[in-house]
Amino acid sequence: MTGTQPDPRIAFFDSHADRWDSYGPPIAEVLARLDALRSVLPLAPSMDVLEIGCGTGNVTGWLATVVRPGRVTAMDFSPKMLALAAARGVDAELRLADVCSDDLGSSRFDAAFCMHVFPHFRDHAAALRNIARALKPAGWLIVLHLVGRQTVNSVHTGAGGPVAGDHLPAPDVWPQLLTPAGLEMAQLTDRPDLFLVTARKRASVARLDDNVPGRDL
Repeated sequence: MTGTQPDPRIAFFDSHADRWDSYGPPIAEVLARLDALRSVLPLAPSMDVLEIGCGTGNVTGWLATVVRPGRVTAMDFSPKMLALAAARGVDAELRLADVCSDDLGSSRFDAAFCMHVFPHFRDHAAALRNIARALKPAGWLIVLHLVGRQTVNSVHTGAGGPVAGDHLPAPDVWPQLLTPAGLEMAQLTDRPDLFLVTARKRASVARLDDNVPGRDL
């Protein structure tokens, strides 16, 4: 929500929900890419993970398998997207919520997984503060796109409407966004086939140089 007005992106994604899974590469290819990236994603069994912008739930099952016996809470601000995820029978708790304004909990999750969604946060700083609050000490933020930043931004510009200005920040902007939220960047990769940022919630008991996955891509 923006004040008393709904975020116009909600209606945009509701209108595309029924066709969403037909956009982009086949889901089997997406899941294969995710499997190939396992070693650079800070995800592990027994983690409790917040999937932000789960859409139709087309990768939620993969995420649930990776962290089992941990649990996934899959959220989206589009009711139609979330209804399709429910119909899919994903192994997750589903929640209708807005990352920029709704209470996501406090120190509840080991990781927040944001795949193909970060540009659509209308207020990046507010979203990151909210995510950081929901993470446990030393919890992880993962921002992932299976194409590079320039492609993401070009696609959204071309789509027009409410998402025309929904862009991934430039690499040098990320520390300025993460640090005030209490997050420390661990890695940033931007190449034609991948955009990945991982960051860790700062905590006095955590040493960010210890066991940080994904140093080499």
